[in-house]
Amino acid sequence: MATITVAVGDPPYGKQRVYTALRFSLVALHGGHQVNLFLFEDAVFAAKSGQKPPEMPVGEAGMPNCEQLLAAAMQEGLTVKACRVCSAERGLCAEEMVAGVESASMLDLVDWVVQSDRTVFF
Repeated sequence: MATITVAVGDPPYGKQRVYTALRFSLVALHGGHQVNLFLFEDAVFAAKSGQKPPEMPVGEAGMPNCEQLLAAAMQEGLTVKACRVCSAERGLCAEEMVAGVESASMLDLVDWVVQSDRTVFF
């Protein structure tokens, strides 16, 4: 099976790219692939603990909770790193992150990309 690195930079609730990246990662993990997720720019907020997305304006379904999806994917084997510089710029400290998310640098992303069979950017 392949090693896939997924990188995403958009905010978790501004667009659905984080949600799509997590769905993609879960499907890849269930297919037997090794998956790495690198969060940078506003996507670092996907790793923030205590998320409370707003209710949808229609129906009873709420917005997908990226924190819960991230934790579920990590239980399935997803490795997650969040850009240290991007987190610091946004006032997000390591203590506020979901357990198991590692603070990292662009060097880590480069290493993942070089070592991966495929890289996908959302």
